This record gives sequence, structure tokens and C-alpha cells, in this order.
Amino acid sequence: MGIYRVVSLIFVWQLAASICYYAVFAATPFFRDQFALSGTAVGLVVTSLTLGYAVFLLPLGALTDRFGEHRTLTVGLLGLSVGSILVARAWSYSMLLVSAFLLGSLYGTAMPGTNKAIFDSTPPGRQNLAVGVKQVGVTAGSGASALLVTGIAGVLYWEAGFYVAAAGGLAVAAAFWLVYRGSGSREEASYPDFRRLLRNRPYRYLAAAGVCLGAGLFTTTGYTILYVDESVGASVAFGGIVLAALQTSGSAGRVVTGWLSDALPGDPRRRIGAILLVQSLASAALFVGVAFVEGRTLAAAAFVVLGFFVLGFTGVYYSCMATLVSAEEMGGATGGGQLALTSGALFAPPAFGYLSDAVGYRWSWLMLAALALVGSVFVVRVILTDPPEGVTAAAE
Repeated sequence: MGIYRVVSLIFVWQLAASICYYAVFAATPFFRDQFALSGTAVGLVVTSLTLGYAVFLLPLGALTDRFGEHRTLTVGLLGLSVGSILVARAWSYSMLLVSAFLLGSLYGTAMPGTNKAIFDSTPPGRQNLAVGVKQVGVTAGSGASALLVTGIAGVLYWEAGFYVAAAGGLAVAAAFWLVYRGSGSREEASYPDFRRLLRNRPYRYLAAAGVCLGAGLFTTTGYTILYVDESVGASVAFGGIVLAALQTSGSAGRVVTGWLSDALPGDPRRRIGAILLVQSLASAALFVGVAFVEGRTLAAAAFVVLGFFVLGFTGVYYSCMATLVSAEEMGGATGGGQLALTSGALFAPPAFGYLSDAVGYRWSWLMLAALALVGSVFVVRVILTDPPEGVTAAAE
């Protein structure tokens, strides 16, 4: 298959999958109302979703190596569609948690499958751009889900957004199965050698930074609409627009910082690490700004600027990782890095919700600011610490 056809198919797959997955984040106000949830209980829905993703990420990556991305991506999107229907049909809070876990687990096919498709089918000189285009499908899908769920809820009912997402996922899964061919390459199923990676000090620091920054990323996505509704005093529909704008800004941040990573001079590790440091510090400052800003217009503007940094750092995060590990370790390092990001989403959303209930949203946002500052300390350690001797970085 031609490169443009492969990238287009993978982008559409990623878009459909992200709409199904991120619809859960957009529906948090409706979960709260339907099941009479506290802020902490809402956070546990996000935790259940990301826990499913974290638990199944590595096993599904191994299955992708064994059976190929054609099968795993098709089955994954079918499962995401079914999971969306289960979330919409959940009759109790416990069933909602189980459905969210199942939905998150099938999203674990996304990163290993789409990355394998890109790197197996795209020439080296165009791989980074192709990955960047594919990653825009994540934020585009999240933004689309926000508009879909909140928009349809105002006309019909919130569950209708999940049904539309499921129908779109089923259609894309069928088209992907029929059209996609890929390289057909398969490998033995294997798991990363984390013991070797953990001996790499700057990689450990970067993973620790990922936990802190991932906490801010997923919590912001999960609570933006609720915050706009409860604290700013705007409608849920307006909150959906703010979340969509936040995601659009995050897409721009990924593209701009990716370009800067290539264009700026200097040692790659220090150059890219410095960009990640700026993103971490800016995220901390903007979390403080969101905590104190008042009014619909100022709050919306603050979230848009925040999105550029807190949602736009992931590309630079992985680019920095490529300066710390060898090409042979990059697959395992990526899996570990993604687990670090997701781990932040296991504790931060419930803590954010608890603080919002106990002392108000201001302290919740300040908690995320503190985590971003801690993350920036780890990024500084990445910049100052050389990789182990004998490691030829994947990105020079």
C-alpha cells in the first residue's frame, strides 16, 4: 500500500478509536447526575478506564507482534464499539466501572498497532511526520467526542453520543479490515526487558516525570466539562466546546514542539529536554491561572492556552526518550513510558475530585500545578544525567 493510503487509514482508525475512548471523559457530568456521584466517584470512572488501558497495553502489544496489526486493530475497534454501547447501557455505578474498564482495555490495541503500521509501511525519512499525523487523531477524536456527547445530549439524551460513536467505530472497523493490507510482517510475541531499562538513570527520571505530567493530562481531560459546569457556571454544552478547543490547542502544541525539536540546534537530549521542561513549567503556571481565573471568557481562554502545553507534551516526551535509549530498546521504552503516563491517571482524578468536594476546585488545580512542578524537577535530572555508557541513542 502507498504511504498516503496507509497514513490516511491509520489516522481514520485512530480518530474513530479515540472518539469511543474519550467519550467517557466528555460524559462525566452525565454520569454524575444519573448515578448521583461525588467528585471522587467521578474520578474513579476515569481511573477504571485508564486502569483497563494500563493492564492490557503490554499483552496487546505482544499480540500485535505475534498476529499483526491488521487483526488486532480490527478486533480492537470492534471491541471499543461494543464497550461504548456497554457504557451507555450501564444500569448501575458498578456496571459503569466495569464497562469503562473493558472499554479502556480494548484501547490498548491503539498505540502498538498504529505505531507498527506506521513504522512497517513508511520510509524512515517520513516516519516522524506520519506518527505526528496519526497522533493528531487522538486529540481530534477527543475533541470530536466532547462535541458529540454534549451536543447530542442537548437534543436527545447523553447515551445517544455513545451509540453514534459505536456505529462509527463499527463502520471504520469493517472498512479497515477490507482495505488495509500493511506489510504483513510478524514477530515473536515478547515483553520489554524493564530491568535493563531501569538501569538507565535518565530513562527512570523521564518515566517519573511522565507519571506527574500524565496526571495533569488525563485529569484535565476528565474534569474540564465538570469544572466549567459547576465552578464557572456555564452550560455542559459550553464545557464541551471548551474541551474541544483544549484538544485542538493540544494538537497544535504537538506539531509546533515537534518542529522545534527538529529545528533547534544543540545536543538532542538537552535540546528536546529543554522543550519538555518549558512545557512542564508552563503547565504548572497555567494550572495556577485556571485555579484563580473567573468568568466564562477568561476561563475558556485559560484552558485553550493550557491545552497547548499540558496536552501538547507527549510528542516531545517520546522524542526525548529516543535520545536516552537504543533503537533496539525503543519499543520497550515506549511501552514503559506509556505506562508511566497512564499511572498518573490512576490516582490523580479521584484525588482531584476529592479535593473539589472537600475544599473546592481551586485546590484541585493547585494539586496538578504541584505535580507539574515535581515533573519539571525530574526533567531537569534527565537533561543533566548522561545515559549509560555503550548506549547508542535511537535519535542522534
